[in-house]
Amino acid sequence: MLNIRFAYDYLMHKLTAKSRHGVHSPFVYRLVDEVIYDFSEKEIYGKIENARKRLLNDNHTITVTDLGAGSHLNKNREKQVSTIAKNALKSPRLAQLIYRLAADAKPETLIELGTCLGITTLYLNNAAPQAETFTLEGCPQTAAVAGNVFKQEHATHIEQIVGNFDDTLSPLINNLPQLDFVYVDGNHQKEATLRYFEWCLPKVHEGTLLIFDDIYWSEGMKEAWAQIKAHPQVTVTVDLFWIGLVYFRKGQEKEDFKVKF
Repeated sequence: MLNIRFAYDYLMHKLTAKSRHGVHSPFVYRLVDEVIYDFSEKEIYGKIENARKRLLNDNHTITVTDLGAGSHLNKNREKQVSTIAKNALKSPRLAQLIYRLAADAKPETLIELGTCLGITTLYLNNAAPQAETFTLEGCPQTAAVAGNVFKQEHATHIEQIVGNFDDTLSPLINNLPQLDFVYVDGNHQKEATLRYFEWCLPKVHEGTLLIFDDIYWSEGMKEAWAQIKAHPQVTVTVDLFWIGLVYFRKGQEKEDFKVKF
C-alpha cells in the first residue's frame, strides 16, 4: 500500500509540476533555470563520486544505531557499509542539486541534519568551502565512517555532532547568530519535522534556505510539508517532490511552486 501511495503521489506531481517556462516569479525562474536545471558537469562531482564508490565497495560491518521515532531507541542492527551506501545515500543527481543550491545561497554556515556516510556533507562543504559545515548524526557508528571519509578527502571546516537530534539541534541553533542554510534529512516524522522547523524560525533571515527531504515519505510528512508552506513567515516554497525548498524573502508575494526535476 505504501509503494502504491508513493507512486500515485509521484505521478500526480509529474502531472501538475511546471518546468521553468511555467514559472512566472523572476526569483524562482532564475533559481530553476540557473541552479536546479544546471546539469553541466562540475569538476568536484567526480572527486566526491569516487568517495561514494569506495563506500559502495566497503564490505566491513558496523552496528547501526537507529534512533527512529523521537528518542525511542530501536534494536541495533549489523550492516555492511556497502549496503548502507547503496540504500541510504542520496543519489548523485539529488546530492549534486543540493550542492548547486548551497553554492547559489553562498552561506556562511551550513547545517545538515543526518550525516549518514558523509557524501552529501562533502557536496555541501565543497559548495561553500569557506563556510562552517555542521553535520548532525544520531548513529555514532555511521558518523565514524563519515569522519574517516572526511579525513580521506582532506575536508576542512566540518564539525560533526553526534547524538539525538532532539538534544543536539536546538543548542547548535542557539549558538549561531543566524541560519543561512539548513538541510533536514533525518527523523522523517511529522512532529519531529515541524519541531525542527519551529526551532529554526527565530534565526532565519531573508537569505535563509531550509531544505526538507522526503516530503512525500508518508502521510505525516505530507502534512508537515503543508503546515510549513502555510506558515506566515514562509514566502516562497519549491516542491521538487524529493525535497522541498523554503524561503523567507521579505516583500515577496507568498507563492508555492511545484517544479519538475
